Amino acid sequence: MSTPAGPDARPASAILEWLTGFATWLLARSLNMPEPLVAATGSLVFAHVQAFETRAVKTLRARRLSRRLQSWLR
Repeated sequence: MSTPAGPDARPASAILEWLTGFATWLLARSLNMPEPLVAATGSLVFAHVQAFETRAVKTLRARRLSRRLQSWLR
């Protein structure tokens, strides 16, 4: 049985959005940088990490690894 949502009930997405904004503000404050610069830097770092992970996954494919292992054992 679920309880009815009270006036203080907020969806999880709103809470997550608030926490993200607060974390950005806190990091910007600790680094003495403007918030938009911290947010843009975070986006850039995310893009670089995602590109690195994509390249790493391509090199760790099962077929490629098995061929490399077979060539080493010859």
